Amino acid sequence: MKRLMILLPVLNEAEGLDTVLRSIPHASLQEAGWESEIIIVDGKSTDNSQQIGTDAGCTVLVQPTTGKGEAVRLGFDYAIQHNFDALVMFDADQTYKPKDMLTMLEKLEPGSVVVGNRLNQTLDADAMSPTNWIGNHLLTWSAVILHGLEIHDVCSGYWLFDRKALLRMNLNSMDFEIEAEMYAQCAITGIPITNVPISYGARLGEAKLGSLKDGSSILRKLLVRKLFPQPVEEELGKGKLAFESNY
Repeated sequence: MKRLMILLPVLNEAEGLDTVLRSIPHASLQEAGWESEIIIVDGKSTDNSQQIGTDAGCTVLVQPTTGKGEAVRLGFDYAIQHNFDALVMFDADQTYKPKDMLTMLEKLEPGSVVVGNRLNQTLDADAMSPTNWIGNHLLTWSAVILHGLEIHDVCSGYWLFDRKALLRMNLNSMDFEIEAEMYAQCAITGIPITNVPISYGARLGEAKLGSLKDGSSILRKLLVRKLFPQPVEEELGKGKLAFESNY
């Protein structure tokens, strides 16, 4: 059996987290040859998100500060340290369907990355405002123009990494620009990306990603990594992020 780490970055997601955890297709994953383990990285939630994760038998890591980028990087570091064969990550607000990881895993090749594309015919009508829809397309178009690697949804939160690709992730993002930097790193190092259509619905709870400010940060990260291919950290794993564990 190959080992799959399911990474859920969480910040005050108590409203939908329990449903997401119960929707993880563990049996289907096992039939496909994957032993799955859920790792929650929590950005110091003030609701009972951590307790929900602990009660469900998940490993809960508490970030030293906050920010999705830090959560993802901490999760990557954990996956490498614990020798997982692959890592899949998505948001825990019920916008993504856990079962879509089965289709994504079918497309995973050694050393590759699979990205879920929300911007397709399965996008729910109330899942994304017209402004955000246009912004996502503009950012994706900008990413491809700058870096040349085909991607259909650069801001997607649903990513799947083979371990060899994970080892080549050299990142320094602290917040919502993390997906753009993951894409840029794939382009810089020649990691192939496969785009897979996925479902996307309206989120539960308060939205954390804005439009103009966060969009500007994402575009800036794409530009910076084009001009400076190597971020501050020389490689993933140097200066490891410290974390607390509630498991």
